[in-house]
Amino acid sequence: MPESEVSLELITCSYIFRLQINLPMSARGSRFALHVAFGRRYLNLCSVKRASCLPPVYPHLPKLSSSEMSQKNSTMKYILVTGGVISGVGKGVIASSFGTILKCCGINVTSIKIDPYINIDAGTFSPYEHGEVYVLDDGGEVDLDLGNYERFLDITLHRDNNITTGKIYQNVINRERLGDYLGKTVQVVPHITDAIQEWVQRVAQQPVAKDGVTPQVCIVELGGTIGDIEGMPFVEAFRQFQFRVGRENIACAHVSLVPQPRSTGEPKTKPTQSSVRELRGLGLSPDLIVCRSEKPIGGDVKAKISNFCHVAPEQVICIPDLSSIYKVPVLMETQGIVEYLNERLQLGINMPPPRRFMQKWKDLAERVEHLRKEVTIALVGKYTKLEDSYASVTKALQHAACSFGYKVNIKYIEAASLEKNTKVEEPVAYHEAWQQLCKSDGVIVPGGFGKRGMEGKIETCQWCRETGKPFLGICLGLQAAVIEFSRNVLKLEDAHSTEINPDCANPLIIDMPEHHPGQMGGTMRLGKRKTIFTDGKSIIKTLYRNQSSIEERHRHRYEVNVRYVSELEKAGLMFVGHDEDKERMEIIELANHPYYVATQYHPEYLSRPLTPSPPFVGLILASVGKLKTYLNKGCQLSPKHQSDDESDEDDSNVRNLAVQEAKLEQNKPKENDLNKLGEYIQVVNA
Repeated sequence: MPESEVSLELITCSYIFRLQINLPMSARGSRFALHVAFGRRYLNLCSVKRASCLPPVYPHLPKLSSSEMSQKNSTMKYILVTGGVISGVGKGVIASSFGTILKCCGINVTSIKIDPYINIDAGTFSPYEHGEVYVLDDGGEVDLDLGNYERFLDITLHRDNNITTGKIYQNVINRERLGDYLGKTVQVVPHITDAIQEWVQRVAQQPVAKDGVTPQVCIVELGGTIGDIEGMPFVEAFRQFQFRVGRENIACAHVSLVPQPRSTGEPKTKPTQSSVRELRGLGLSPDLIVCRSEKPIGGDVKAKISNFCHVAPEQVICIPDLSSIYKVPVLMETQGIVEYLNERLQLGINMPPPRRFMQKWKDLAERVEHLRKEVTIALVGKYTKLEDSYASVTKALQHAACSFGYKVNIKYIEAASLEKNTKVEEPVAYHEAWQQLCKSDGVIVPGGFGKRGMEGKIETCQWCRETGKPFLGICLGLQAAVIEFSRNVLKLEDAHSTEINPDCANPLIIDMPEHHPGQMGGTMRLGKRKTIFTDGKSIIKTLYRNQSSIEERHRHRYEVNVRYVSELEKAGLMFVGHDEDKERMEIIELANHPYYVATQYHPEYLSRPLTPSPPFVGLILASVGKLKTYLNKGCQLSPKHQSDDESDEDDSNVRNLAVQEAKLEQNKPKENDLNKLGEYIQVVNA
């Protein structure tokens, strides 16, 4: 719409809007609908008017005019996922499942997670607050739900795909300081709500797939619960957003809990009804209601929710607790999600879907369901009271184990419980922790910060090194392994990290130049960086299929002191990977050990269900006694090796004989081949 027309209609709507307010109460009530209609139109026109003069949200995002924005977003579709009743109801998995289903339909998908907290990002959170801090390629420290998006959709998201209240307010305040609002009073409506809408529209256009194609559908998850005061600006922004992009281009899916009290034994729909009513009162009507429950709910309950929440029965999706999250997209697809979204958002998907639609996910869910063999991995950390603190590590272990036909049992061990002083203060906890550690098939020491539990991690590294137990250290786990080796092999008894003891005589671990003690947020070595392997042979290099270099994601403030590297290598602790400048040590590997590997980077962030991370593959295979076979066969195992009940590091003589006889029979020369060979020899002799 030309600016002159926008201005004219804006003035007209403003006049009528004010006229409605000045009417007597009786007349005002009879014309309430008209009043609301003109009021909303007035706000939308204000948004269009402002869009032509406001600067970009971030300098690295290109500024588009209102006409360009409208043209670029004409085909962009949005799915807003909200939550009701309680938090932690599974919105992240539901949002990921929407994307998975659409991607299987050939639709390019991106995702945005909105967190209403005032923090700029998740970087300074304790894992006990919201679970682990997930790190992206560009160094963004974000909510763990973005890890779900990347794993499900196999895409690479950016820091701007995570929106927080802190980012929005910081952006608006910076623009106000620059005078971008031309002396206007800066308010939640319209300035904050406009900033949210502009951010969503811009980020939705950023390619996230490997082929660089612009996404067609953007799935937006609104964190928290409908009714939370901190989420109100975002709800209002999306109420306006549906008019901004057109109702045919946005759908709302509301995820709600349907509790089943033991006292009655039946599902209760009142919480869902109340949640939907509140959502409608805020101006958003759900197109889909996703009902989460402990057990499957019947058709009568589904019909009741449909009746009281004003949606058709096919718009009520029931997702009970499942044994695997990979079953969620498969179950959602069987309830008509593709057909509904195709019609509602006019996606142009060819119907009906092909016969083998989502077969990859069906096979994965089936495989996870029927794993017979088990492997036990001890995870020694300091945030073990909340499993989400190590969500990516857990997923990476599951990916690796499932790929080789194993179900992984993870034993979470508090690192502090392994320390010697705990033996005196809490002897029961001490002996139980060591019993769990000794019973495990392999051990992993993940990343972390601070001194609590550090000595327990060092004790773990020593026990794994001396007993030959398969070991994988990540970030702080590498640093603990280096300190332990220095103390017990190099006999540097006062070896430590400057993070814990700044005045130690032998600082094996030191802080980096990027580390600024005065500011904690965003000051670490973050994001994807290159690691170069040394020329010699190593287990970890072979697991990476002998690549000369790899790229993995980092998140650390401290690093190995290069002054001690040569001395450590002479004693047998090999640094087989380093950065491009050879100043930062990235990978260690212990000589003459079944599997003793540690990385400064975080390999768990790039693990995917169908492409597990190599360091985790090595840990799982070493824990079940199949690593040597895997490496000898060029990093692959036959189905026979994957399905064997016994550990088969070396094949039995009988099997060797059978294989050799089969090869001899297969390669036995035929009579024609012998004749040709004789003719060839005669020609050579001549």
